[in-house]
Amino acid sequence: QVQLEESGGGLVQAGGSLRLSCAGSERTFSTYGMAWFRQAPGKKREFVAGLNWSGLLKNYANSVKGRFAISRDRAKNTVYLQMSSLKPEDTAVYYCAGTPLTTATSREADFDSWGQGTQVTVSS
Repeated sequence: QVQLEESGGGLVQAGGSLRLSCAGSERTFSTYGMAWFRQAPGKKREFVAGLNWSGLLKNYANSVKGRFAISRDRAKNTVYLQMSSLKPEDTAVYYCAGTPLTTATSREADFDSWGQGTQVTVSS
């Protein structure tokens, strides 16, 4: 497992942008596949975007394709989620997650490390 800490959440108007960051504290972070999940009030946690250890393989939920971009800086042990054209339905707590798998998985059960979450609120 790795320790993860998210930052960058906040309140933004519809159509705006935010960038979330997820910092890992162990060397093994660089070998982990990473992803962002989110959970809106009263809803189950859902996959948003993920990438493999190298950052070359990425996958996205259909609801965010073309609007969100996931990336990682292995030298800084940090993963980012750039969110653009935000909609009120993007409002949720966003979680960073890590998996020891080498593939870009979207299955929640594959992830053994989770951050505490950061709130993103999009106003209409």
